[in-house]
Amino acid sequence: MLEFAPLSIAGVFGMMPAQLALSAAPLARLKPLDIAVIAIYFAMVVWIGFYLKGQSNTSEEFFMAGREMTAWIAGLSFVSANMGSLELMGWAGSAYQYGILATHWYWVGAIPAMLFLGLVMMPFYYVSKTHSVPGYLKLRFGEHARILAAISFATEMILMSGVNMFAMAVVMKVVLGWDITFSILVSSVAVALYVGLGGLRSAIFNEVLQFVLIWGGALLVPILGMMQAGGWSGLKTKIIANMHTDTYFHLWRDTGHFSANPMGVHWTGIVFGLGFVISFGYWTTDFLVVQRVLAAHNLRAARMAPIIGSFFKMAVPFIVILPGLLGLVLLQNSDGSRRVLVGEDVVKACSVNATSSGVEDAAACSAEMSKTRLSPAYQQRVLSDAPGSELHSYNEALPLMLVRYCGPGLLGLGITALIAGFMSGMAGNVSAFSTVWTYDIYKPLIKKTGSDSHYVMVGRLSIMVGVAVSIGAAYLVMHAHGIMDYVQALFSFFIAPLLGAILMGMFWKRATAPAGFLGLLGGIVTSVSLFVWVKLNPSELATVALSSDAKPMAENLYRALWAFLTSIIIIYVVSLFTKARPVAELEGLVYGATKLPTEEPVPFYKNEYIWAVLVVVIFAVLNILFW
Repeated sequence: MLEFAPLSIAGVFGMMPAQLALSAAPLARLKPLDIAVIAIYFAMVVWIGFYLKGQSNTSEEFFMAGREMTAWIAGLSFVSANMGSLELMGWAGSAYQYGILATHWYWVGAIPAMLFLGLVMMPFYYVSKTHSVPGYLKLRFGEHARILAAISFATEMILMSGVNMFAMAVVMKVVLGWDITFSILVSSVAVALYVGLGGLRSAIFNEVLQFVLIWGGALLVPILGMMQAGGWSGLKTKIIANMHTDTYFHLWRDTGHFSANPMGVHWTGIVFGLGFVISFGYWTTDFLVVQRVLAAHNLRAARMAPIIGSFFKMAVPFIVILPGLLGLVLLQNSDGSRRVLVGEDVVKACSVNATSSGVEDAAACSAEMSKTRLSPAYQQRVLSDAPGSELHSYNEALPLMLVRYCGPGLLGLGITALIAGFMSGMAGNVSAFSTVWTYDIYKPLIKKTGSDSHYVMVGRLSIMVGVAVSIGAAYLVMHAHGIMDYVQALFSFFIAPLLGAILMGMFWKRATAPAGFLGLLGGIVTSVSLFVWVKLNPSELATVALSSDAKPMAENLYRALWAFLTSIIIIYVVSLFTKARPVAELEGLVYGATKLPTEEPVPFYKNEYIWAVLVVVIFAVLNILFW
């Protein structure tokens, strides 16, 4: 059984003063077996970094893992790089908020785009031997487009790395009672060490290790939780009784109107904003994931990797979405009442008004919550939890469930799974940042003629700098309603405009260099401007998201759509008034002007198109079952 008592850090590590690490009473005490599991994991990832250092001496080895990964290794790394702790915690929290609607980000928001990347776009990326997506834009639209894309992407990676830091710090705060700052500093050191030593190869091998740990550790919560809830039917009955609606269990049925579902979103936002713009933008242009596929040893392996990853992606909701749904009925306060989770911004607001005794001032907390978008009824439910108990955010749904169900050893395994997710997510961010910084910013703008070893050194140093800057970015997340609201906002800023530029450049021969640059810039400016507009005038959310019933997540989807359309329109119009490149110069860059490499026939069970069809069938069945 777990012991609910304050944790002495000195007792656990024998070296760190409690006053430095602790800020609140933890929910559980780690047993020696738990500590051993976590320590073994940290030792393994650092050892991998040292072991692979000798295989990461050239730029091709350090930044692209030597382009020798098999389809399975690249595929598992591909999906694992997207399954960091922010995914595990963020979408578990979103499932608590929005129900099964959060699953859209794993099915319609991922599967079609992953197949499109593997079957259509990989030939262009792989044949051109580009080191990055901005590198492709340089070949297609010129240096200005490359630099703009590189700067925006590097900024996104730093901010995303900060999200991973914050997510891991939340786990340590909830489970161990560690201070947020202390948790961020301790965890980031290991990532900087092993990625700085082994480069992309080290990141990929650790992502495969993390994939196994997540499926071994994170599965504990949904299995044990479903047993207590009485299976799927029992869970459904309990949630309907608590929430007085069954909308938490339908993917599409209640999306005909913004007010009919917890997310406040319309099906057009899901299909076009998420299913097309954000999904295709992320899975086909975000170098964090594309870099893993480019490391494959040949084109067929590069095409198969996203298809292999898509099978696992469809199964991820069982370890991410289910804990959030279970939290709606199984999380309890110490007196046995149901615990109500709130947004990170509400927790921060109420904590600011805490009294010296540590008990929230209900009146001040209520005043702060009235500034949020929570309904009055929900605010009242939160306030009934506040006096005498610590408020917990949506982001803490998964670690709270972990503490509830995992005993000695199992708790250590579960925490290790989350740590592995954090390591993977942050390592993916910083390794992608390092590549783009070195090849697309430092080399063209600062030192064009450096030696290969010089660029490897710059890559290693940029990892350290990226980690340091990410620490500051982690604190920005505290001002967001939830982790995934923050992440989707970042996607609308950087990913949506980039998708417009990539698609127009890859599929339209007439697109010109000035148009590519201006279209990308116009899309970024549009998205950021809309975000600031709504922040300054909250009522304008109805304008951006097309309805007064829309909620912040819906705003993210429509903002991305407007940014994408702006990028497309600008590229089209400017291209009509500027000179296009001769078709002969577009070989390897534009569909229809490129002779794709032929591949030798393979048995049907190795054919990527056969496996893609199977993915489509499973995808369709899942959407029908949970309609």
